[in-house]
Amino acid sequence: MTDHAWLQVGFYFAVLLILVKPLGLYMAKVYEGKDFYLNTRLVGFEKWIYRFGGIDPSQEMNWKTYALAMLLFNVVGGLILYAILRFQNFLPFNPAGQGAVAPDLSFNTAISFITNTNWQNYGGESTLSYFTQMAGLAVHNFLSAATGMATLAAFIRGFVRKETEKLGNFWVDMTRSVLYILLPMSMVFGLVLIAQGVPQTLGHYQNVSLVQPTSYDQPVTNAQGMPVTVDGKAQTTHVVVTEQTIALGPVASQEAIKMIGTNGGGYYNANSAHPFENPTPFTDLLQILALTLISAAFCYSFGFMAGDTRQGWAVLLAMLILLLPMVYFCVHFEQAGNPALSALTAGKDGAVLSNGNMEGKEVRFGIAPSALFATTTTGTSCGAVNSMHDSYTPMGGFVPLWMLMLGEVALGGVGSGLYVMLVFVLVAVFVAGLMVGRTPEYLGKKIQAYEMKMASLIILIPPMAILICTALAVAVDAGRAGVSNPGAHGFTEILYAFTSQVANNGSAFAGLSGNTPFYNLMGSIAMWVGRFGLAIPALAIAGSIAQKKAVPPGSGTLPTHNLLFIIMLVSTVLIVGALTFFPALALGPVVEHLKMVR
Repeated sequence: MTDHAWLQVGFYFAVLLILVKPLGLYMAKVYEGKDFYLNTRLVGFEKWIYRFGGIDPSQEMNWKTYALAMLLFNVVGGLILYAILRFQNFLPFNPAGQGAVAPDLSFNTAISFITNTNWQNYGGESTLSYFTQMAGLAVHNFLSAATGMATLAAFIRGFVRKETEKLGNFWVDMTRSVLYILLPMSMVFGLVLIAQGVPQTLGHYQNVSLVQPTSYDQPVTNAQGMPVTVDGKAQTTHVVVTEQTIALGPVASQEAIKMIGTNGGGYYNANSAHPFENPTPFTDLLQILALTLISAAFCYSFGFMAGDTRQGWAVLLAMLILLLPMVYFCVHFEQAGNPALSALTAGKDGAVLSNGNMEGKEVRFGIAPSALFATTTTGTSCGAVNSMHDSYTPMGGFVPLWMLMLGEVALGGVGSGLYVMLVFVLVAVFVAGLMVGRTPEYLGKKIQAYEMKMASLIILIPPMAILICTALAVAVDAGRAGVSNPGAHGFTEILYAFTSQVANNGSAFAGLSGNTPFYNLMGSIAMWVGRFGLAIPALAIAGSIAQKKAVPPGSGTLPTHNLLFIIMLVSTVLIVGALTFFPALALGPVVEHLKMVR
């Protein structure tokens, strides 16, 4: 890495760590129901929401009721979003006259946005109306993020509470997540984006004159769409283009929650590589901060609510140990570029044409911010991109794929990242207990067989879903038909797609044509399993632990805040990831890298 790259990366992490404690403390007060500035001013509005929804905020739920409420809420939300997509041509705010979205694509998109995946098998500016973007996608950006945050709040209460089966109220946690955390942060961030040049309008698309007109020959077709030929020669007509249509819309409002809620679904097809979504290096830095800030701050919230902030800092440090080397590797391999290009020179002085691999990257950002964005967005469940991962070098592209395979625990999605990481903590505690012959304990609660069974489900479901879907895709014609690149890279495109969907990330190696009935259906199953197949066992763990008595620490209690345990936790995450996915990685990016450097 260059000195400039070190400075950029170091500045980002410094700002992130400065913000962790104040935001984490604020969120802890939100979920504990304590008074704070916004709460005292919006409490009347919060109570009105409960009255309007027929909710008794004092009525708490056990884990089964909490999970059922979560599932029903998301199923109903998915059905509403599906209806919006299917009937958007009849709905208002459609200045471009966008038609109804196909059934299989509507189904995939609805599942994608309720699971916080935001996988997009479409181009937003050429497929969706303003109404769909706002009332459909942006709304679910808030709700899917709040679902993960509410689940984490219930999970933390499982460790904090004693001898009870109550984990809180799902509707209250959802309301507070949106009203006091996501909405205020998104409003502030949205205004900053507007000030930096991100559009926010309900006006029509704009036609502008080109600086330099362009022309091309267009084939002439008949009424059936067949080429017209004369004497065996295809007929063409010369077309001169003097104008370009600029797609506008309510971009800033969706962009803000897209990043803060680790959603990642772009208003435009190019996502945060588009200058209207991410116009300047300053907005790029803010977007990287936004997609990681809540996830990092939740670690402090966890420690504060558990009565020992050292526990939260220990988990955050483990996450950073997993993240930081990957940032370095991604920047390093992208700055190293492709050795096959080293022979290409410009001029007699022998200067190399390219300083690193700039393919698929925006010049206004460069390599280091692009690689930092790629690593952090796949370390969370965001999936937004400011460069095209499919154009990275084999080992540069290996990094975001590896971050997805770790289960997105560095730093993880809002809520979902921390509760999965805490499951790894329980596994590490359990293994350590077996080593010394003691019943494992964490935060004064004994970890027993039931918790380990649920933890095993959380750890095993994602790799099973990823590998089964990938194997099926490479085995059938419908799966192979979507691959545009042969060999190892084509396999990596398929592997990345299902890894991203199961991890509820949404980024992609764009060489895979995913808008087919096969990939829309398989992807929907993968996203649903990746979200709720993990959230429900996590709530089951919380419900079981909440019913247990607190055990006072003794001389044989394993400290879970020191460096030794942090190293053990990191090792647990790495071993699970390496042993599960190494054969698949060897067939994809590893062999592609070896072919490149031979």
